[in-house]
Amino acid sequence: MEVTLNGYYTLILATLVLLLGRFLVKRIKFLEDFNIPEPIAGGLIAAIMVYILNLVWGYSFNFHQGLQTATMLMFFASIGLSADFGRLKAGGTPLLIFTIVVSVFIVLQDVVGVAMASALGLDPLLGLVTGSIALTGGHGTAGAWGVVLEEQYGVVGATTLGIAVATYGLVAGGIVGGPVARRLIQRLGLEPTPVNPNPSKVEKLASEQSLYSTKHNEDEVRSNREMFEKPDNIRLITASSTIETLALFAAALAFADIMTLVAEGTAFELPTFVWALAGGVIIRNSLTMTFNFDMFDRAIDVIGNASLSLFLAMALLSLKLWELTELAGPVLIILLVQTLVMIVYVYFVTFRVMGKNYDAAVLSAGHCGFGMGATPTAIANMQAVTDRYVPSHKAFLIVPMVGAFFVDIVNATVLQIFTKLPFM
Repeated sequence: MEVTLNGYYTLILATLVLLLGRFLVKRIKFLEDFNIPEPIAGGLIAAIMVYILNLVWGYSFNFHQGLQTATMLMFFASIGLSADFGRLKAGGTPLLIFTIVVSVFIVLQDVVGVAMASALGLDPLLGLVTGSIALTGGHGTAGAWGVVLEEQYGVVGATTLGIAVATYGLVAGGIVGGPVARRLIQRLGLEPTPVNPNPSKVEKLASEQSLYSTKHNEDEVRSNREMFEKPDNIRLITASSTIETLALFAAALAFADIMTLVAEGTAFELPTFVWALAGGVIIRNSLTMTFNFDMFDRAIDVIGNASLSLFLAMALLSLKLWELTELAGPVLIILLVQTLVMIVYVYFVTFRVMGKNYDAAVLSAGHCGFGMGATPTAIANMQAVTDRYVPSHKAFLIVPMVGAFFVDIVNATVLQIFTKLPFM
């Protein structure tokens, strides 16, 4: 029996999935420790329930695709609207170098994925799913590209596989980041900061000064630290600022719709969500650089987070888990190889290029986080390292900026090039 749900019921179910995910993350320590997003925690349970209904009673569900597409486009538009290239300049040379290091790894990740998929007899496009689409890109990119690969390239199960790979990446990135950083720090001869249960007055004063310095530094870079890392933070948003921000989203989506039609059949043909991201980038930087427009980043952040959560919830409700059964073995092999490649690259490239010092080690932990999972995993990795040793203001300035939006722009460009290669 086939059941079709309109937009109202699709939205209701999506919000229930999000509430379920919030409950699970708060109650299950593993989910909290590894930064598993609430939409993923609740969505996987919902997907399993849908699978059981299909297996036992033959029910098949169709959800409102227009609503899912709209939230996906708004999420990517939010990334573009947050990508202030003035911040790239403010971050200086280290930020630019780290962006290049990350960009090279994205290409390597896709080369490994495609090569391994071809060697194991899979569609090379599935190699991109087990590459930067789901690993560096995360759940949002996995869901978006999954739809494109299924509809335009006929890759069965791309969305389901992408969500599964992205979930693996979150866990793997959280597991390998800390140990790799500790190994690199041990090479530098640094020891964990000891905790003195009876500090002297001098030590107390030094600690207070250090805390003040850390707080002062964090205040300076706060706007750069949080794009999608802490979606539950309280943000003071007014009705006028929300309307103003929604107008920017509307402009980005209109740009995406127009460019999708104009570029169809040409060398510039791109998925609509890539045009939404590009439109956001153009609008953001045109307004700030030309007209000195003051963007309301908090409103962009909130709308982007809400859109991503709803999109993931609806994408997971639409999963067909039975499509993964034949792919499980080969995909696991590819993911284990990708994990090893991540460790080797960070150890021998990221650490060395970024200066072979303590900051470079913390940056390496962060790269493991969003290279395999997402920016929240990167932040958690770095916090675990700096809590054990000493703060790294440089790492906490660079990683959130690159991981939150610059990496998505690079990833979209690289993936578009790969999908156009003749052997794909």
